[in-house]
Amino acid sequence: MLEKSFDADGLNKATKTVIEIEAGRAVTNYQFLKDLFQACMMSNVEYLVVAVRNIYSSNKDFETMATFFDTLYASNRLQLPLKGVLAIGY
Repeated sequence: MLEKSFDADGLNKATKTVIEIEAGRAVTNYQFLKDLFQACMMSNVEYLVVAVRNIYSSNKDFETMATFFDTLYASNRLQLPLKGVLAIGY
């Protein structure tokens, strides 16, 4: 069951999943990175779901975020305390 959290748009304690839904500032202000950092700092959170617009102001926000996450995980230079990150474009 989803619960409202002061740091997240949604939190499912049973699955240890935090959900963040971003609109216009997801990439422009690097809000998706703040979401990632906050999820890493939250206790008892193992998964992060981040939803961003596919395109915002003619910028490919989802593609930019997905490429960043792919690069972060592929480099293996930064170990995150999360078991998984799901990126959703809408």
